[in-house]
Amino acid sequence: MSASTAFLIPSPSISPPMADLTCDKETTLLITHHEYRKDAPKFPLGLPTGTILMFWPFAWGLTMAAFATRLPLGAYALHLGKALVGAFLLRSSACTINDIFDREMDAGVERTRNRPLASGRVSVLAAVIYLVIQYTFGVTFFYFTEEGLGFWVALFQLICDISLLKRVTHWPQAWLGFAMNFGFVTAWISASHTVDYSVLSVAMASCWCWTMVYDIKDDVKMGVRSTAILFGTWIRPLLIACAVTFVLTLAGAGLLNGQGMPYFVVSVGGTAMHLVWQFLTVNLDVPKSCWRNFNRNGQLGWIVWAGLAIDYIPRILPGENTVA
Repeated sequence: MSASTAFLIPSPSISPPMADLTCDKETTLLITHHEYRKDAPKFPLGLPTGTILMFWPFAWGLTMAAFATRLPLGAYALHLGKALVGAFLLRSSACTINDIFDREMDAGVERTRNRPLASGRVSVLAAVIYLVIQYTFGVTFFYFTEEGLGFWVALFQLICDISLLKRVTHWPQAWLGFAMNFGFVTAWISASHTVDYSVLSVAMASCWCWTMVYDIKDDVKMGVRSTAILFGTWIRPLLIACAVTFVLTLAGAGLLNGQGMPYFVVSVGGTAMHLVWQFLTVNLDVPKSCWRNFNRNGQLGWIVWAGLAIDYIPRILPGENTVA
C-alpha cells in the first residue's frame, strides 16, 4: 500500500478526512458585512459523519458513567441531547478554525481551492466573526456546568493546536486523538461528578486509537505531515495495531467499570467483527471504498453505544436504587 492511502480515511478527491477537521460541504449563513455584495457567504457547518464521530465519545462516556452511578433515565436523556447539540457546535467551530489556519494551503490544492476563504470570496475578518458567534453559542450552551465550560475552553486550544502541529510534526493525529475524544471525559464528569482515573485513562486510550490514523494525498506537496506519510508502506500494520488496541482497551475499560455481559458481547465483540469486516471489504486503492469505510466508522459508534445502553437500562428499572 502506498503512503498516500489510509484504511479509515477517504482520498481527498472524494471528501476530506474527519481528522483534518475540514468540510467540503457548506451551509449558507447570512452575515451582515460590506464585502458580501452579491452572494451569501458559505461557511462549513460540518459533515454529518464528522458530527457523529464527534458525538460518540460524549455518548459513550455518558452511558458508562450512567451505568456506574445508576443515573436516572430522565437525567441521562437530557445529557445525551446536550451532547448531540454540543457535537454539532464543536464540529462547526473546528471546521471554521481549520479553514482559517489552512486558507493559504487550501488555495494551492485542487480539492480545496474553492472554499470560501481559500478562494477569497470570504474575508478572514468575516470568518473570525463567524467563529466568535459559534464560540459564543458554545460557551452559552455549556455554561450550565463548570465541567462543560472548562471543556469548551480547553477544546478550542486543542483544535487550534492541531492546525499548527501538522506543519511541524508527523504526529498531529496524536493530538487529534485528545481533541476528538475529550468529550468522553467531560460527559463522564458531568454525569457522575466523579473522576475515575483508571476507567477514563483506558477509555481515552481506546478512543484515541480509533481516531489515530488519517491521510491526505496533498500533504507531501503542501508540506503538511501525517502518520501515513511517516510510516509509508508500514501504515497498514499500524492501522491493524490501532484497531486491535482499540478493541482490547474497549474491553479493559468495561472490566474496570464493572460492565455486564451485554457490553462485552455487543460493544466489544460487535466492534471487533465490524473492524474485521472493514479490513476485508475495503479496497485501499479505490477512494470511494476508503470513503465508504470512513462513514462506516460513524456507524460503528452505534454498536459500542448499543451494548452500553443495553447494559445500563436494566440497572435503572423500578426497584433498583438510583442516584439523583
